[in-house]
Amino acid sequence: MATNHHLQLRQHVSGCEDYNTQMLYFTCSSLSQDDRRIYLVSDRNGSPNVIVRDLRTGEERILTQNHSGYLKSYVYFDGGFNDGLGKASVCLDCNADMVYFIQDDKICKVDLQGNITVLNQIPDGRMTAFTHVSADGRLLCVPMTDGRCLDFDPDTEGYGLDKRPKYNIDGRVQAENLSSYLCVYDTTTGELLYEKKVPLCWITHVQFNPMNPEMIMYNHEWPESDCGIRRIWLYDHATDTIRRVRTEGKMPGKYARSKEDWVCHEMWSDDGRYIIYHGGYANGPAFVGRVDTADFSYVECALPDDYNAYGHFLMAHNGDLVCDGYFKFPEDIKPVRENSTDNGPDPHKKDAEYISQVIPDWNSGTLKWIPLCKHETDWLGQDSHPHPIYNHKGDAIFFSSRSGKKVQVYTVKCL
Repeated sequence: MATNHHLQLRQHVSGCEDYNTQMLYFTCSSLSQDDRRIYLVSDRNGSPNVIVRDLRTGEERILTQNHSGYLKSYVYFDGGFNDGLGKASVCLDCNADMVYFIQDDKICKVDLQGNITVLNQIPDGRMTAFTHVSADGRLLCVPMTDGRCLDFDPDTEGYGLDKRPKYNIDGRVQAENLSSYLCVYDTTTGELLYEKKVPLCWITHVQFNPMNPEMIMYNHEWPESDCGIRRIWLYDHATDTIRRVRTEGKMPGKYARSKEDWVCHEMWSDDGRYIIYHGGYANGPAFVGRVDTADFSYVECALPDDYNAYGHFLMAHNGDLVCDGYFKFPEDIKPVRENSTDNGPDPHKKDAEYISQVIPDWNSGTLKWIPLCKHETDWLGQDSHPHPIYNHKGDAIFFSSRSGKKVQVYTVKCL
């Protein structure tokens, strides 16, 4: 339950409001380790580029040199083929202030001064997605899939705001025996250290275990079937083994884990022991869950029935959560909007309005919701999803929102 109705006002932090400016994807931080600098993707010069903004002085620097729009990849289905900045590829090593990204068909890195290094090249005939750098800064994982998975004309064969293909992508992957690849590179030399082929799989999210970079968590995106048990996987490079993370089974309480559930947005705890995820039970409410990878025991907290607005759960260093969806006050009337991404595999409408701290008690399976502010986003397309993250200190939350014509970045203090 919520604590009260006293909401804060969000604070704008992304500079000029005449351009789209968004945070990096939630699988990495957008903030330097000292919380002084925020790294963003902005189209202020006509094409998306990575910028860094000093949160104390407001000074900004454009770090990349893209003039070709955005690259075709997962989520950005109408991008250029081997041309443009991979908006989904940008990830930050917050300790070294080093940003990794794909430009055209090149895997690159750029430092705080704007010095760009080309590390390697994407093999012909592959599509990329969200990348990840290991916590120690030594390794970069670039997920790739056989390019046939997105072999379509977005203008004639796509639909909706994001021009996603009319065919089921996972269905094509299964029917045509396509594969994905976990490609791991040395961040200093650019050498491809290994490539793990994963057949019959469309991988879009990868995350190194924070304490053991030999362990990579990855996903099956938009599963055509069995989403409750096909979404989350672990690859152990040391033993070259793959393990399913969420299985079917009974749990304490009313609900059991089923292949018919919807599961999404997995992430590691800082100690590398737990994976949190969220989703919805088949013919039941939404939930947020945690699996202990030491013994694969599960705790899942069912949300109230009326907490049925799509959102994301992200984790602070101390284990607290933040959420941009689900919560509502009893008297709230949800806004009505049409969003093509509502036609995806998730069962919940994208009409949430609040940024909330969420304090889990995993032992009792309960959640304490503390609404902080309205994020006011229109949810129209991936870039406007808030994807809120805690800063490193844990006393503020940053998020993206489009409440006007452009996506902007905001912050709110924690309570």
